[in-house]
Amino acid sequence: MNGSNRLKSESLPISQSTEHFHSHDVDHHEHGDSSHSHVHSEESLRKIVNRLSRIEGHIRGIKTMVQQSSPCPDVLLQIAAVRGALDRVARIVLDEHLTECIARAAQDGNIDVEIEQLKAALDRFMP
Repeated sequence: MNGSNRLKSESLPISQSTEHFHSHDVDHHEHGDSSHSHVHSEESLRKIVNRLSRIEGHIRGIKTMVQQSSPCPDVLLQIAAVRGALDRVARIVLDEHLTECIARAAQDGNIDVEIEQLKAALDRFMP
């Protein structure tokens, strides 16, 4: 269920200068009373969303396998594939955060807050 060739042919060109802004209310994340904004290119967001959509479809396929009483080893293999795909998405998000958000926080003088938030997120993410 790769679909990577299909994705490339279906991709729409998006301007590199188009960016998406979003803020995180830090109180919601239990990190204090300040907020920070993140800026991500539309292309970067599109790539992440496309990967998550493929994973979502893969999970639906696994559900169908279970409903059809597919062999357990086959189901487990597909679950492992989804885990790997989610890990790759997490790596992309982390890389984007380090190269964009952390770098911007360093320029803005908010690096300490941003690093603490990243550490807290990694503590929850990693087993």
